[in-house]
Amino acid sequence: MSAAPTSSNRARAVLDGLAAAVAHAESAGTPVAITLVDAGGRMIGQLAMPGAFLASNDYAEWKAWTAASFAMPTLELSAALKSLDGEVRDGLLSHDKVTTLPGGLPIRSGETLLGAVGVSGGTGELDEGCAAAACEAFLAAMS
Repeated sequence: MSAAPTSSNRARAVLDGLAAAVAHAESAGTPVAITLVDAGGRMIGQLAMPGAFLASNDYAEWKAWTAASFAMPTLELSAALKSLDGEVRDGLLSHDKVTTLPGGLPIRSGETLLGAVGVSGGTGELDEGCAAAACEAFLAAMS
C-alpha cells in the first residue's frame, strides 16, 4: 500500500470484495454468504445471496473471525491444531466463533493483517475460491 487507508477506500474495498465473492459464487451457480472483518475481528461487511442457507451467515462470520483472530486461513488452523495437546486443541475449539471449516482467509498487505473474509454455503473448494476472489478485490481497491 502506498498510502494510509482511508474510510472511503476501505468502504470501496469491502464492496469490491463482496462483489468479487458473489461473482465467483454465481459462476458456480451456488448462493453463499460472505463476511468481511477488520484485523480486530469486527464486521465491516456482510452479504447473503438469495437462496443461501440461513446457517451460512453465521459460518461465514465465524470463518472470517477465526482467520483474523489466528492470522491464518481456517484450513491451516485445522492442520496446526492437530499438532497441539488435546486439551489445548479442545479449549481453542470450544470458543463459539472458532471454526476450522474451509473458506476463511486473512487479508494481508505484506506482513500487515488488514482483516479477513469468510464464505459459507458451497463446497469447501467453492468457499475458498470465493474468499480468495474477495481478498484479491479488497487488496486491489486498497492500493
